[in-house]
Amino acid sequence: MNKRTILLAGGTGTMGRILQQHFVRQGWDVVVLTRHPQHHSAPGVTFLPWDGRTTGAWADELERTDVVVNLAGRSVDCRYTARNKALILNSRVDATQALGQAIERCATPPKLWINLSSATVYRHAEDRAMDEDTGELGNDFSPQVVLAWEKAFFAHARPGVRQVAVRCAMVFSSHGGVFPRFRQLVRMGLGGQHGPGTQYVSWVHEADVAAFFQWLIDTPAAKGILNLASPEPLPERELMRLLRQRLKPLFHFPIASWMLPIGAWSMRTEVELVLKSRRVVPTRALQLGYIFRHPRIGTALDALCAGAQHEQP
Repeated sequence: MNKRTILLAGGTGTMGRILQQHFVRQGWDVVVLTRHPQHHSAPGVTFLPWDGRTTGAWADELERTDVVVNLAGRSVDCRYTARNKALILNSRVDATQALGQAIERCATPPKLWINLSSATVYRHAEDRAMDEDTGELGNDFSPQVVLAWEKAFFAHARPGVRQVAVRCAMVFSSHGGVFPRFRQLVRMGLGGQHGPGTQYVSWVHEADVAAFFQWLIDTPAAKGILNLASPEPLPERELMRLLRQRLKPLFHFPIASWMLPIGAWSMRTEVELVLKSRRVVPTRALQLGYIFRHPRIGTALDALCAGAQHEQP
């Protein structure tokens, strides 16, 4: 029996590494498209060059690929200058269009194309939860990026190729991304609430990232737009309280709203990433039968903090 092949475009970040490890363990051939293949290596993974904008020799790999996952996009953890905004938008749209053009030219295209999207497409919401059917979209920069990204994705529909756009919440992983930053703030004594603390945090544990993408492959009814977020988002002040319980810092200070722009400037990031209320729930996935490994923040934090302690020398 032939091994199945999955291609991860832009698959060298936190989510990419999670999926690399999962599918290698499942016995898949894993191919990663990256701008710098010479900088990466992992057992069972083949790294191929691409520029994220145009088709090239990598497109031949699609003829032998069962599933394509597009994770490409410039990090949003930066200052939103005009240049960075253009990079954030164009990196997502250009990579999606390049993949779409390559798939359109395939004689035997992949059966499934999953494109990463973002749960930040919904408006700032403290009043109620936002899902795929009843959620209200935002109209500032971040939601507009997501909508342009998804438009480019669905513009390349092809018969026989199932498409899924995954509006993903913050990925909590002990190996990278946002969680180590939360952990660092608590250990530095800055683990009080940030701003009002009433803003909601939508999150997903790394184990559910791997399990969810596997579930998408195994669930033909999953198509269109699906949210990937724990069914229980929580206010930021509650998240910080639970982190303090586990990390036990000697002291903690709340960070007032007026102080956040100063901190964001020094860390070369944006206040929006801290203050926007993301109260997103995965209604469609739950209706289709996905069962979360970590639906509640308590068990997720226990697993993450235990994993981080185990990795310390």
